[in-house]
Amino acid sequence: MFSRKLIAIFFIILSVLLLPACGAAQPESATQSNQPVEAQPEAAASTTEPAALEEHDEAPEPGLAAMDLTPVSLADGEKLRVVATSNIIGDMVQNVAGDLIALDVLMPIGSDPHAFQPTPQDAALIADADLVLANGLNFEEFLDELIANAGGEAVVIRVANGIETREFGEGDEEHAADEHHEEDAEHDEHDEEGDEHDEEGRHHHGGADPHAWMTPYNALVYVYNIETALSALDPAHAETYQANAKAYEAQLEELDQWVFAQIETISPEKREMVTDHDAFGYYADRYGLKIVGAVIPSYSTAAEPSAQEMAKLQEAIAEYGAPAIFVGVSVNPNLAEQVAADTGTQLVPLYTGSLGPAGSGAETYIDYIRYNTTSIVEALK
Repeated sequence: MFSRKLIAIFFIILSVLLLPACGAAQPESATQSNQPVEAQPEAAASTTEPAALEEHDEAPEPGLAAMDLTPVSLADGEKLRVVATSNIIGDMVQNVAGDLIALDVLMPIGSDPHAFQPTPQDAALIADADLVLANGLNFEEFLDELIANAGGEAVVIRVANGIETREFGEGDEEHAADEHHEEDAEHDEHDEEGDEHDEEGRHHHGGADPHAWMTPYNALVYVYNIETALSALDPAHAETYQANAKAYEAQLEELDQWVFAQIETISPEKREMVTDHDAFGYYADRYGLKIVGAVIPSYSTAAEPSAQEMAKLQEAIAEYGAPAIFVGVSVNPNLAEQVAADTGTQLVPLYTGSLGPAGSGAETYIDYIRYNTTSIVEALK
């Protein structure tokens, strides 16, 4: 009897000890089960969107260390003198620095970056600058020579440093291969034009695509590099630069999500773009579009397309049933009208290497992204 009572008491004590443990485990289990449920709406909106924003919550690797930059000695009331190569970068700088710096921009609104030629006045700006903010990725082909000729002691920062770059032609390998095959077959016929072709082709074939600013996601890296450089060279205003950058980054993250939402309104089978040149690769990769191809590799204000290239353009439009051709606003308007008339295809102007003038709807970088996205969606839906 004693042993039975002892056993019974033992089980009662054991039960008392186990009950609180089980009760304590229930809330933890409930919390864990709720985590996927909370994350689900974000994942449903876009499978890549949340992950991308999380990556940028951590400081990217921009190739820029503030410890390597020596603060500029500024007199009372003197501002840091900054030169931005493009007006797109200039707008980002303005959002970070406001009126705390003296900012000059080399490329005016509406200019074609690929045809830009610096002036002696630009060289003077470089010579007097404390900081030059360039895109990098060989976008400003004129810059190294300009800096060498200008002299001065400006720090030069490539704000695209840290971007996960794409190669020209990614996503369009078949189209690119066909072009190269035809180019090889016609090599002897075009010997005299070889140098010109190489100059035009350098922008479109091989190497890293420099058009990294085309997504707000990549713009976060630009802003990080801009803020880091400004804070290092002008530490007296570092807190303001950092606060402004944080506020601007929040706007860019919101803009990134807005673009995802707009593109999702296009039927998946219609998410194909025909462009004048390969400037929208980052944009297409980010938001789930397909670049059918840069139908004329030399299609820019720097060179008139040949009759053969015009024929290729018309063939591509017929082959892909393209509802629109997206071209930069700097394209010769006479050529654009001719293409539209010959093919019956809508020609949709977009902003690529420059912001738009007053009244265009693309006056700032955020407006520029909204303008392009709205135009793309309206043309493809």
